[in-house]
Amino acid sequence: MPVTYEEIISDLKKRIFKPVYFLAGEEPYYIDQITGYIEEHVLDEAEKSFNQVVFYGEETSITNVIETSRRFPMMSTHQVVIVREAQSLRKIEDLIIYAEKPLSSTILVINYKYGTLDKRTRLYKVLDSQGSYFESPRLRDYQVPAWIEKYLSARGIKTDPNASATLTEFLGTDLNKIANELDKLIITLPEGKPVITTSLIEKNIGISKDYNNFELQKAVGEKNILKANTIVRHFAANQKENPMTLTIASLFSFFTRILTYHYLSDKSKNNVASLLKVNPFFVKEYEAAAAKYNVTKTIQIIGLLRTYDMKSKGFGDVSSEPGDLLKELIYKILHI
Repeated sequence: MPVTYEEIISDLKKRIFKPVYFLAGEEPYYIDQITGYIEEHVLDEAEKSFNQVVFYGEETSITNVIETSRRFPMMSTHQVVIVREAQSLRKIEDLIIYAEKPLSSTILVINYKYGTLDKRTRLYKVLDSQGSYFESPRLRDYQVPAWIEKYLSARGIKTDPNASATLTEFLGTDLNKIANELDKLIITLPEGKPVITTSLIEKNIGISKDYNNFELQKAVGEKNILKANTIVRHFAANQKENPMTLTIASLFSFFTRILTYHYLSDKSKNNVASLLKVNPFFVKEYEAAAAKYNVTKTIQIIGLLRTYDMKSKGFGDVSSEPGDLLKELIYKILHI
């Protein structure tokens, strides 16, 4: 049966332990959080000396892991065995030998990043039936702003939607990276003002609140020619920090949502937010953009974005600079 991160951490805090934790998935953040919690909190410092072992997948064998897990703890109720980078461990399927009859006094943690077990295997079925298998999928980009807001809210800190969207665009979907940057921002918060704003982000992370894909998307949606061209000129002059492929991907997502919006029969705020997978705060931007770009124009723009994506990769245009291609693309979108 599926088990969540919150359920695992809640049980660990109550000192309710599973004999095996198989932590898998493309998103390493939760895998590392669970592993770290067990490593730090299950045993006290005196117990760790004799009863905590950390292996690395490339440097050990499944036989060694099983033999160590079958040992009894010394002067402690439990021993902890952690296998980091377990995706490099050969013959992982042989873990079934131990998983079917694990030792209750051992807590075995398999840190298996960037992959998952084949759900048809006996090992997966045994671990899943015991509630020992945890899978951490990578978040989609539209899910990250809400994750940021939840992360900060748990620490008593607020953020405005523009700030969370800007962070998502700049940091991507790597939750470890995002959490590190958020922790840095939290330290810089003025006393008595627990709110993260775009200005704070610009000052402490180096993201420009005026020159980013989110602001370009907004300017294009409003058909604000001056602002859009100003941003594009900045991008053209700073291609390393603003690669064209990311800008096209951002605009493609934006206009795909506009096209979806046009075909919605229920255009209520909550329904639009749910189906477009955006924060309700941004629904009005899609409403305004849809008024300026009808279905025909939106489809034409999506076609343009596909064409210029190919050009930026050298197909059909090997001589133009990315910055020039981007200027040309934005001009065509704004005047279509």
